[in-house]
Amino acid sequence: MAGTLLRKDQLEASLHNEKKLIEDGKLKEDNPLDLSENFNELCEACRRGDLRLCQEMITAGVNINARDRFDYTPLILASLCGHYEVVQLLLESGALCERDTFQGERCLYNALNARIRNLLLSYDYSKSTDPLQPFAAHIASLLTRDTPQTSDILVTSARESFRLHKFVLAARSPYFRKKLSAAPETTSWKIPAAISPQAFGVAIRYVYLGETPSELGGGPGTGFTEDEILEGLDKISKHLEIRSLWDTILESDDRRLSRQRRTEEVENGRSQLEAWFVENVLRYKIIVDTDKADEIKWARDNAIFSDVLLRADDPVAIEVEAFADGLGMPPGGTNGGSNTIPIGPLLPTSGSPSKARAVRKSTIFPVHRAMLLRSDFFLAMFSSRFREAQYTEHLQIISVDYTPEVLEVILKFLYTEKTDIPLDLAIDVLLAADQLFIERLKAKTAVIISTLGNGTMSQFSNERIVGAEAPPGEEVINIYDVVRAGWLTRVPRLEEFGARYLASRLESYIDEEEFADLIRESAGRIQGRQETDSIELLDDIRYYLSERFRLRFEESGLEEMLSETTPQDGSQPGPDSTVALVRELRRTEDIEILGGRENSAHPSAISMLEADLADDEFASDAIKYQILLGKIDKLLDRLKLDA
Repeated sequence: MAGTLLRKDQLEASLHNEKKLIEDGKLKEDNPLDLSENFNELCEACRRGDLRLCQEMITAGVNINARDRFDYTPLILASLCGHYEVVQLLLESGALCERDTFQGERCLYNALNARIRNLLLSYDYSKSTDPLQPFAAHIASLLTRDTPQTSDILVTSARESFRLHKFVLAARSPYFRKKLSAAPETTSWKIPAAISPQAFGVAIRYVYLGETPSELGGGPGTGFTEDEILEGLDKISKHLEIRSLWDTILESDDRRLSRQRRTEEVENGRSQLEAWFVENVLRYKIIVDTDKADEIKWARDNAIFSDVLLRADDPVAIEVEAFADGLGMPPGGTNGGSNTIPIGPLLPTSGSPSKARAVRKSTIFPVHRAMLLRSDFFLAMFSSRFREAQYTEHLQIISVDYTPEVLEVILKFLYTEKTDIPLDLAIDVLLAADQLFIERLKAKTAVIISTLGNGTMSQFSNERIVGAEAPPGEEVINIYDVVRAGWLTRVPRLEEFGARYLASRLESYIDEEEFADLIRESAGRIQGRQETDSIELLDDIRYYLSERFRLRFEESGLEEMLSETTPQDGSQPGPDSTVALVRELRRTEDIEILGGRENSAHPSAISMLEADLADDEFASDAIKYQILLGKIDKLLDRLKLDA
């Protein structure tokens, strides 16, 4: 162990060399100084705990590992200020917290509490710094995957053969792009004799985002020396126009340079595949009338090397005029439920031209099975003996039960690992990801819902989830749908978010019948429920409601004052006392609050109590807290539930 320690002069020399590499632009600083306005907004959001703004800045591409003029990184600020959810979001987005580094130890030391410190320690270096690793691992796995077979070109040498994918080669190598675009029907290619198979194997692993081996091979029994392999790598990197491969080989001895080069190359590969996806898959998608979608014929030898077609139909349009005539189904009714595309006609076709409904459309996406395999659903489908896995003269069309917009989001993730999901589509994407067994997309979508949908919940705003896409006052996403989606997809993050969101805005929801239905559903989720069983959602709402008011109560000492006995002379506190207001509210049992209305014997509304009785903001909050607890109890009585 002692032999691995550096002397002071060696350490100084190492730091000097590192500084020189940074100055020369060869090595990037882990925490560069950033004085941009967007980065300052991110830092301010981390101080305040504004999840939504943090997510927006991350999506905009702000470097979350940069530092401000005070040498603080966003992760240090969020940890120092005690915002657990923001810390979690930053770590999930690739924020660095590496132990035994200055900034990493500083982040751990400044964490406000043990919960945040344990969260920081739970994110090891590889998990936090390489969020694209699962994407790169899938691309690399295509080289060795035997079932299902997705390769469409065979590359051979005198001694070896490689089953490859044209779309990967075309996306990553300008040489292959030109060759294959001129002859898309090509199914084989021979390696020039001057290039060793070992060198070509290293180059192909690089093209497929695999790790560059530290040992290149060569020597007795291989037919090539190591120098010949290096010479072959130099030639093939020029031949395939992937010069960065040679730079990677040269820097493989320096651990930090090699790690940086690897990160850059994976990001570059992702960008190249994204460009391929946009220029080919999205560009050549077809929009046709639904009744003609099955007539599409797409040849296998196509210019974008697609080997399967995915079809998504527009939602069924409800003919509103028919309801007025008593025809068809009631509003909202379908043959297959409100969240599925029904099978068969919903309504009779109207003979009136004014009532003729628009022709339904379908979107056909030309895609590649190799990328669909990131979904365990498609992996099982293409590995089976079902019709979808069989070879046919023309590309098979596989219908999916999602709208074209949702399917496009899913495909973008599979091809690029990107999750630019509009909030109004987020729940649909979450449910689709759950059905397709795409766990990473499901987790990322849950993060988006619980951050972009969060708004300024840290400040306990009473506004509902509203985004730029919605008309003023209209919700982009329904919190009841969020909670139910969390239950259905088994995502605890959404269940917790729903409870926190409802608790922070309980005044807006407590009197709604759908809130009562949600509580009833939560109670029904316990099989064989007994009277003594609690209601999980309601327990969480009560907890977050108490958290909402707890700090002000603790700081003021209200609970201690409330626990004191009444003065011995029987007198009551003065009319201006906050304590008196709360005591009176607790003592008065004849105030019946049902369905948001007070008993007629007490004409004063809740708003009147707050306006007339409360002489300061704190008194208003104290009364509001008691009223909300009372309403919860009344709701349970009305639902005949004991919790």
